[in-house]
Amino acid sequence: MAKTYLLEIGLEEMPAHVVTPSVIQLKERFAKFLKEARLDFDEIKTFSTPRRLTLQVEGLADKQADVKKEVRGPAKKIAQDADGNWTKAAIGFSKGQGASTDDIVFKEIKGTPYVFVQTFTAGKSAKDVLAGVKDVITKMNFPTMMKWSAYSFKYIRPIRWLVSLLDDEIVPIEILDVQAGRTSRGHRFLGHDVEIKTASDYEADLDQVFVMADAAKRKAKIREQIAQLATEHDWKIQVNEDLLEEVTNLVEFPTAFAGDFDTKYLQIPDEVLITSMRDHQRFFYVTDSEGNLLPHFVSVRNGNADHIQNVALGNQKVLTARLEDAAFFFHEDQEHSIQEYVERLKKVSFHDKIGTMYEKMQRVMYISGFLANQFGLTETEKNQLHRAAQIYKFDLVTGMVGEFPELQGVMGDKYAVLKGENPAVGQAIREHYMPISADGALPQSKVGAVLAVADKIDSIASFFAVGLVPNGSNDPFALRRQAFGIVRIVRDQGWDFPIRQFETEIQTELQAHDATYNLDFEQQTQPVADFLTDRVKQWFSNQKIRYDIVDTVVKGQRQDIRQMFKAADVLNAHQNDPQFKDTIEALTRLLRITAKSDIALSDLTVDPALFENDAEQALYEAVEKLQKTVTPTMSMDERFKALAGLRPLIAAYFEATMVMSKNEKVRDNHLKQLLIIANMVTVMGDLNQLIVK
Repeated sequence: MAKTYLLEIGLEEMPAHVVTPSVIQLKERFAKFLKEARLDFDEIKTFSTPRRLTLQVEGLADKQADVKKEVRGPAKKIAQDADGNWTKAAIGFSKGQGASTDDIVFKEIKGTPYVFVQTFTAGKSAKDVLAGVKDVITKMNFPTMMKWSAYSFKYIRPIRWLVSLLDDEIVPIEILDVQAGRTSRGHRFLGHDVEIKTASDYEADLDQVFVMADAAKRKAKIREQIAQLATEHDWKIQVNEDLLEEVTNLVEFPTAFAGDFDTKYLQIPDEVLITSMRDHQRFFYVTDSEGNLLPHFVSVRNGNADHIQNVALGNQKVLTARLEDAAFFFHEDQEHSIQEYVERLKKVSFHDKIGTMYEKMQRVMYISGFLANQFGLTETEKNQLHRAAQIYKFDLVTGMVGEFPELQGVMGDKYAVLKGENPAVGQAIREHYMPISADGALPQSKVGAVLAVADKIDSIASFFAVGLVPNGSNDPFALRRQAFGIVRIVRDQGWDFPIRQFETEIQTELQAHDATYNLDFEQQTQPVADFLTDRVKQWFSNQKIRYDIVDTVVKGQRQDIRQMFKAADVLNAHQNDPQFKDTIEALTRLLRITAKSDIALSDLTVDPALFENDAEQALYEAVEKLQKTVTPTMSMDERFKALAGLRPLIAAYFEATMVMSKNEKVRDNHLKQLLIIANMVTVMGDLNQLIVK
């Protein structure tokens, strides 16, 4: 008969961000426990609030399945002696299976008789199996752990009560001084302790003590209440999903309410107001139908609607104090010029081993100037970029960013425009931090994109230069994220980015302007190139591109990020073509031969007078024609198709030609002809890495 099991872990209030991951972890661990224990079930439901993590297992078998199995032992000739007596091997084997020699039978396997014993293990009752649930609870992992009282045991928060019910029967569990029972706790202020009669009654019983245990229903209730307030006041309320998730895990019985703040604070930039409300106070902000911010907010109380106006007034006071600080800093910051803030950066350390923030800006100014020329920015854009690079970190020493660090870049944009800078300069200052996560938004302007890439290149190169290289999972300066950001920006903008070449030329640029500030970048050229290439591989792995295609393209002739993407797209698109295998085999054959050549690439003049057969002449004429069409502007797909068109000519060439002729002039002529083709091929990568079947 199917049963229902309830497990509730009662805790002190947990941080909101760990509630959902923790209950998911508990479910996964419990499902694994039941599977390993051979206890069948239909479904595991989860419930969670800031004070509890709960599982409700439905359709649970009342006992483990019985296990019958046949175990093979030693061969008969080992199990019995010449007189037919059981040997120690047979006796030991049968005892090990919980049987005796009387239970032994013989069966032949490939003509040889072996000892077999039938074993039977009766399934334990569900209650006996569930007694092991303690290990499921105590072995959970959390981002932060704490001890309490005199115990050495660590958990996310102190455990205060446990409920463990199999239908209406208590399943004993004891953790530290807490014994499981049927008593749960209601809302901290509105509810009281409640007896859970049966496992199936859990949600309904908690409803009676002002606890909405189902997080999904709680979230839906908050969303519904916010929508109702929006309708009543003709507002647009921006329901940020991350904030909604957080608020859901801050309350057990939600009641949404509206509050107000003085209209004078609307003079402060919207970003400051929104940050104050959303990030600091967990409020939802309000706009009109056109998106203009209104002097109202919506919050969610952990309780009912009694005295809700007093709650609203209390929240208004807290928000007003925060906005008053913001207004002070906003006006105070404007009393100083941008140049004053830039001068202050000369005393602000970027890192004690690297130098000041001002020195970093100087390097980035030259790096961004170099990149601007490479990426084809207009003169207007170059001027905007140069100005942005001169000042782009100035807001770090403003009062507003000191109070609201999450607004760095945003306030730089606002203050720059207020001080008369071109809006494009302000936008670049805002965008240079992008992307702020692996899948975060990218810069929308070219000026901002170049500044973002330049800033990230400098950070990576600088930390590498002083030996602060990411190791394993340790990456305190987020260099992997910054490198991945470079890859994403370059791909988004469609820029050529030969990694090693750019690194070398950037070093030369910094040295020419005496802007290295004693940092030895030269020794780290290859490690930084490898680091960036690894991030390209990471991007491909996220796209589930075949690993051999990835290995092929990252070993391209120039290690150009853009070319890597294009080559991967082409190889991925053509991998199922009927002639793909033959084409790759033809091209890789000539690559292997030319790899051993020491002929200078600057001298690849082929002499047709040295040809020994028609196949050489045919390939020569085709390549001469191809060289006129294969240009740097030619698409990678067109390049692949053009090279694939040489396949039959290459096959005929190798059939008729002894490439490594004893005649040195003839041999070199052969190699020059093949090297011309190889140079066109290696732009796509090292095709030797491809696996073709």
